[in-house]
Amino acid sequence: MPNMKEIKNHIASVEDTRKITNAMYLIASTKLRKAKRDLDQTLPYFNALRGEIKRIFRTVDKVDNRYFFPASGEEDLPGDYGFLVITADKGLAGAYNQNVLKEVQRMMGEHPTDNKFFVVGEYGRQYFAARNIPIEENFLYTAQSPTLQRARNITALLLDRYRKGELSHIFIIYTDLGGLESSARTVRLLPFHRSQFASSTREKKVDIPFEFSPSVEEVLDSMIPSYVSGFIYSALVDSFCSEQNARMKAMDAANQNAQELLDDLTAQFNHTRQSAITQEITEISAGALGQRRYKERLKGDAGL
Repeated sequence: MPNMKEIKNHIASVEDTRKITNAMYLIASTKLRKAKRDLDQTLPYFNALRGEIKRIFRTVDKVDNRYFFPASGEEDLPGDYGFLVITADKGLAGAYNQNVLKEVQRMMGEHPTDNKFFVVGEYGRQYFAARNIPIEENFLYTAQSPTLQRARNITALLLDRYRKGELSHIFIIYTDLGGLESSARTVRLLPFHRSQFASSTREKKVDIPFEFSPSVEEVLDSMIPSYVSGFIYSALVDSFCSEQNARMKAMDAANQNAQELLDDLTAQFNHTRQSAITQEITEISAGALGQRRYKERLKGDAGL
């Protein structure tokens, strides 16, 4: 059984650890609020952009564009499947990274040979490096600081590969922060389905046709990259918020475990201290009793 000094050292160690986990919880909470605020400030622009694309399809019956599947339906397009994988730079976030990598494994099972990976986050880079899986690009510093400019840089690289025909489809694997629970998901980024921009029945039909200059195809060509940038930025921020949310939960659980451990150690310390006090009192009493008996024996011997 540990002595009082060992228990006190253990208590001090747990308290120090709890200070660290509590600080990490507060930092994650602050980063989460800031990221959500930044995303809320940019969403109106991209929602408006989506609305304009929908208006184009309401106005023009037949639109052929390289960023969309043909109106007749999906076709087998030449080229590889590109996957933008968003992980974190750090751990201590519960199963956040593991869930994303499970999605990666699932997609690799569906496309074992015709795949190319573009990775955000050091955790994902190490995962692919450990398995000798080549990656096309590793976007540094993006996971911990998602910005619109970094989303544009990613978009420019992916669209360049798409236009050259090196990639026939582009998917994004990220963590969606929906409600209270986060979940890893895979979403096809390109080509778009026309149904994604279908108008609802409540929207008014455009009676007067729009005029596009120089052409509707070129107008879409200029709008789609901005829309894709917005989607990637949203996915980056969603993933970042999910990471911070997972870290908050992990640190909160660590704080609770630390408190339970402290309660047990405190009870153990009190028990050990009480045992030591009881033993000391017993030894003092036994010593006093022995001394009294010794004196009594001396008096008896003197009386003889």
